[in-house]
Amino acid sequence: MPSFPPLFVVLDLCGVLAFAVNGALTALRLTRLDVVGVVTLAMFTALGGGMVRDIVLGDLPPASFLDWRYLAVAATGGLVAFVFGRHLERVSGPITVLDAAGLSLFAVVGAAKALEFGTGPVQAVILGTVTAVGGGTLRDVLIREVPTVLASDLYAIPAMLGASLLVACAALGVPALAAAGVAALGCFTLRMVGVRFNLHAPAPRR
Repeated sequence: MPSFPPLFVVLDLCGVLAFAVNGALTALRLTRLDVVGVVTLAMFTALGGGMVRDIVLGDLPPASFLDWRYLAVAATGGLVAFVFGRHLERVSGPITVLDAAGLSLFAVVGAAKALEFGTGPVQAVILGTVTAVGGGTLRDVLIREVPTVLASDLYAIPAMLGASLLVACAALGVPALAAAGVAALGCFTLRMVGVRFNLHAPAPRR
């Protein structure tokens, strides 16, 4: 099993912050919630996928309940978005980049943790993808929207690619940090290419 350096905690927290801001902005744009509702949705978005992963792995309580930094960073991201929401909407480009970065980091960290717990490669890819898209899915369900992961947008596919690259690199004996870099870069690149050229996964003809 690969051994990952403490830097991965920092990367994980960066992903939490990016997803919390994105989740709160989505709540502000699509719903009429007070500060409690916005922060709650931000925390679900940022932490939901990791919680589902940890429950499946039997790593209880989930990491977000054992390390106060996860809850603090998620709540801070939600509060920042609530206070500065109008200004943040004007910089949608950077927010999209942050979201892609969070997707990449979560896919990598999720797959890495699954491997550390001794799962098979396919299971690690699945859990990496769940870590990346699970929080956003919970958010969308709570606000009665069709989850992004179920739409045709290129979102889950980049996460699966990132998790798959991490698993493949680990199987080939690539050093942990290099493997994470390759996997995250692959996920991030595919997601941003999809955004730039408005690419979508195949959908049934209407």
